[in-house]
Order: sequence, then structure tokens, then C-alpha cells
Amino acid sequence: MNQSALLRPDWTPATIGLMILGFVVFWPLGLAMLAYIIFGDRLRGLKRDANNAADGFFASCRRSHGRYRPHPTTGNVAFDDWRKAELDRLEEERRRLDEMREEFDSYVRELRRAKDQDEFDRFMRDRKNAKRDDSGPMAEYQTP
Repeated sequence: MNQSALLRPDWTPATIGLMILGFVVFWPLGLAMLAYIIFGDRLRGLKRDANNAADGFFASCRRSHGRYRPHPTTGNVAFDDWRKAELDRLEEERRRLDEMREEFDSYVRELRRAKDQDEFDRFMRDRKNAKRDDSGPMAEYQTP
């Protein structure tokens, strides 16, 4: 994720300008830009949740214990055995990929948390140093 992007869901001059321009040109465009600024960060999570829900629904259809047969038998026992083995292998691969995706998601969450913590620590350190540099609350208003 590139945080230096010009158009990101945040209150930047570019997004505010686009929102105002959208309201001037056609009010639903401005409203859409406002929604993007406010809810844009949640769209990624919403998409992931929808994908997980759809995956769970279709997985339950596959596991419905004989009520749903996605692959009827062909009559050739050797082919049916081979197909079942391949489908089992693919299902195992899918399970491993899902586990890897979950591990990566947790890794990215941890990276974001560490980055946020680092930025917060830097802010607090700079704030503390700025207070030391000032000799008092009126120091910035005194003339040199």
C-alpha cells in the first residue's frame, strides 16, 4: 500500500479539491468523493469479508454430505478415482493457500501496527523536544 499516493481516502488537498469540483459539476460526484474520503479505508475490509463469506457459502455447498453432488460419476471407476484424488489434492492446496493468506494478513497487520507505533513514538519524541526548546509558553511571541 503506497501512502504517498495523491488520491487516497484521507483529507488531502487533492481529495478535498476533487470533492468540491464534484459538487460543482454534478452533486452525486461530490457525494461519492465524500463517501470515499470517509469510508475508503473500510472498503478493503468490506471486500475481504464479502469474499470470505462467499467462500464459506460455496464450501458448505461442497460439504453438504451427499445432498449436493457437483461431480456425478462417469461410470469409469479409474477416471472417477483419479478425479477424486485430484480434487482432494486441489482442496488441500486451497487450504494451504488460505492459511498462507491468513498468515500474510496478520503479518501486514503487524507491520501496520509497528509503523503506527513508530510514528506515534516519533511524534511524542518531537513534541517532548519542542517543549524543551521553548523557554516558556510566551517564548514564540517574544521578539528577537
